[in-house]
Amino acid sequence: MNFEFFIARRIIASKDYKSSISAPIIKIAITAIAIGIIMMLVSIATGVGLQEKIREKVSAFNGDIIITNFDTNFSNDSQIPISKNQDFYPNFPSVDGIDHIQVTALKGGVIRTAENFEGIVVKGVGDDYNWNAFSDFIIEGRLPNYSENLNDEILISQYLANRLTFKVGDRVNTFFLQDAENKKTRSLGLQIVGIYNSGFQQFDEQYLITDIRHIQRLNKWDDDQIGAFEVFVDDFDNIQEVGNAVYNETASTLDTQTIRQKYGAIFEWLDLFDFNIFLIIGIMILVAGINMITALLVLILERTQMIGILKALGSNDWSVRKVFIYNAMYLIGVGLFWGNLIGLGLLFIQKYFKLFPLNPDTYYVTEAPVYIDAGYILLLNGGTFLLCLLMLLIPSYIIAKISPVKAIRFE
Repeated sequence: MNFEFFIARRIIASKDYKSSISAPIIKIAITAIAIGIIMMLVSIATGVGLQEKIREKVSAFNGDIIITNFDTNFSNDSQIPISKNQDFYPNFPSVDGIDHIQVTALKGGVIRTAENFEGIVVKGVGDDYNWNAFSDFIIEGRLPNYSENLNDEILISQYLANRLTFKVGDRVNTFFLQDAENKKTRSLGLQIVGIYNSGFQQFDEQYLITDIRHIQRLNKWDDDQIGAFEVFVDDFDNIQEVGNAVYNETASTLDTQTIRQKYGAIFEWLDLFDFNIFLIIGIMILVAGINMITALLVLILERTQMIGILKALGSNDWSVRKVFIYNAMYLIGVGLFWGNLIGLGLLFIQKYFKLFPLNPDTYYVTEAPVYIDAGYILLLNGGTFLLCLLMLLIPSYIIAKISPVKAIRFE
């Protein structure tokens, strides 16, 4: 067995170690490391979780990249149609990193009841629409089926359903302005088959999902005319690069926009989370390191006579320093163990029981989302252990200044 490791183990296992003057300071150091790792785990899990959840919701309503006619200016009304017959649809072989493409069309309208009315944006989708995100949003009823003959099935948000007192199975009367000059309107009767709640009120308060063929008929478009293509990417971190490639590969009459560009304010706010996470990690590691330095200095002071004896018996400075570094490694390991146990426990409780709600008007979600991944957990623990250990190398150098003769006489 390694000599230094053997001595460190004997120190840790001794009863004097647990009842010595340094015991309270050691407990404080372990507690600081545990609290630090808890704070870091929670900040990363909730920060990244919130970023992921909001991004997924924005993508669910818009796709990651939107391709429209240049003259449409990305409004909530598909004013000028584009042909569905494009080289990049239904596949985009010339650009890597694209997962799915779907066709959509938007039209502004009004829902009117006997007592109330609401302005809405009717989103028409086809049989190629990706329902994965909306499957998680459904709270009542089912998803509509637009793969067969034209039908009147729609999805409406819980927000609109509550305001207009609708429920699954109700008929909805919608009205659309057809000609701005003549103020002509057309009505459309639709039936609610599902109610969704994304928790993103900016979208929930306006979007109603229906068959794209209704939009084509209202706008008097041909069957191959649509409002926009929504493109989904494999890796959202590469959205800007893929967006630029898509722009270069589409016709000059088409324009592209990523959701980072369309909802710049939201994503700039989300980017601030990265700074906050790194700030918390830095502060927590610094606090834990300072507490460990204090504990190490107290341990050295308390074991001054032992240091003198080891030096007198022939141990060099680095050998004696290793004894205390091994001791510190044990303390750091204990702190990390309890920090991970408590931190991951809290995260799993939140993940499955959702005990901590959030205001959707501010955070776009109804509860604090949690992102748990073994990669960042291992990296966080390894980085904390290594940085704390590096911070201890300098104060351990004080051992080299201790004289064996004076150390043995030290009381």
